[in-house]
Amino acid sequence: MTLRTMLETYQPWDEAEARDKELMLYALAHFPDVLTRENPVCHFTASNWITNPTRDRILLVHHNIYNHWAWTGGHADGEADLRAAALREAREETGLRELRPLYDGVFSIQVLDVDHHIKRGQYVASHLHLDCCFLWEADDAAPLRARDGENTGVKWVPIDEVLAVCNEAVMDIVYAKLNEKLKAL
Repeated sequence: MTLRTMLETYQPWDEAEARDKELMLYALAHFPDVLTRENPVCHFTASNWITNPTRDRILLVHHNIYNHWAWTGGHADGEADLRAAALREAREETGLRELRPLYDGVFSIQVLDVDHHIKRGQYVASHLHLDCCFLWEADDAAPLRARDGENTGVKWVPIDEVLAVCNEAVMDIVYAKLNEKLKAL
């Protein structure tokens, strides 16, 4: 299934997702480089909401650039299969080898503002991440490993404590939505 078809068939959870879906489809139609960071305005990213088998914990990583606990994920970097990009990022950032999909297709979409920052000594201007999030299950007893240069920790957090360890108001809204959707499954 193409990214366009995946987005066209996606059923928004709320009004925010409906608007974000429109923006994502607009970007796909108007920006030929929207799958790469070469597009300085907006580009696609793939993220993960990883839960344990009892659905009471979420796996988070401590992000180096922003110095906070967050979901796993990253840039599409030209990969049109965002599910494959998300899985690659989850494995790289956590050390997990086995992740089982819990949802067929995209679990959540969101357009995220990214403030300007320094990455590997280079200035990165403010831009938008057109994010597709995928839902996975992993064994919470499996060994974890942080990814040097990207994160400094990986840990399972009780689902009802995720917002307490996150220090980004915008992401609180996203993480609360993800937990709500997970609990509704």
